[in-house]
Amino acid sequence: MTDQAIAELAPRTGTRAACAAVGPPQASWYRRHRASPRPPRREPVPHAERAQPRALAPAERQAVLDVLHSERFADIAPAGAWATLLDEGTYLGSVSTFYRVLRAAGEVRERRRQATHPAIVKPELAAAAPNQVWSWDITKLHGPAKWTYYYLYVITDIFSRYVTGWMVATCESAALAEKLIGETCRKQHISRGQLAIHADRGSSMTSKPVAFLLADLGVTQSHSRPHVSNDNPYSESQFKTLKYRPDFPGQFTSIEHARAHCQAFFGWYNNVHRHGGLGLHTPLTSTTAAPRPSRPPAPASWPPPAPPTPNGSPASRPSRRSCRPPHGSTSPSRPTPPRRPARRHRSQPHAQRDPRRRRRRRTHRDAVVHRRMARP
Repeated sequence: MTDQAIAELAPRTGTRAACAAVGPPQASWYRRHRASPRPPRREPVPHAERAQPRALAPAERQAVLDVLHSERFADIAPAGAWATLLDEGTYLGSVSTFYRVLRAAGEVRERRRQATHPAIVKPELAAAAPNQVWSWDITKLHGPAKWTYYYLYVITDIFSRYVTGWMVATCESAALAEKLIGETCRKQHISRGQLAIHADRGSSMTSKPVAFLLADLGVTQSHSRPHVSNDNPYSESQFKTLKYRPDFPGQFTSIEHARAHCQAFFGWYNNVHRHGGLGLHTPLTSTTAAPRPSRPPAPASWPPPAPPTPNGSPASRPSRRSCRPPHGSTSPSRPTPPRRPARRHRSQPHAQRDPRRRRRRRTHRDAVVHRRMARP
């Protein structure tokens, strides 16, 4: 009797009001009349495909198009036609509806002849082998006195990061740059059409002697984009490695001192330095001209068995934490070195500057602002 009364009242007052009037709890009503299993839900319909109850009928849409196609409103914007019809007491739809109907008919577009510009593609120089793309730049080295500098010219192969040529001079000169590039190309046996060399837009890099030399050697010349400071990342990263070394002096006493330091540094950089961008290989082992020493074979088990102690008992094994494979390893039981990239691009981002400098400069600026605000 109670269920029958709720079933008769629910269509008119709702289930909640019917349960409150008859007496039983609403949850008990739903529990007794719950369908098991639950009926499947309908598949959701995309919003664009839903039938809007207030949408215009096809005849109404055609009436809007007929009015806008008439000779009276052919050269008037839809908003102007809508306002004119509204003053005359005719309402066919809103301004948005007028545009929506015209858009569906393909009649809303730019009438003027507009030029179409293709998307700008960032230029890149890709190297798949040594001596395909070089990067060169000039940096200053502090001399023995104030405002005295020595100029370091460095040419780097971006595939192997091998420094193919360098020179320390007392000035920045296009003639010296021309001499260094010519000697380096002859030493590396560069043939015509083989090499592309990239540099920034310094005066020596864009000089006519260097351009004529590269044209005579058949070397493609490339420069950084205007007002782009990170288009020469390999040379800038190499300069940072040079100047952040612990043995880098604050100033050089003579040009012979600078040349001796660079001679030792570039020997270490090419032959010993494990480069993160080369999969922890050295630049020497990444070049085809130099022999690549093979890695020693890994032991059959990792970690290797512990050697016996003098009294005959085996030595204690290292802890599990010390035997974990390094980051980038693909084997759960044996650490493997990271892979060496097969291609390198000139447009890779350069190394970030020291965050301590930025933090120190920002702190000083904030202190100045606070001092100014504290003044009466």
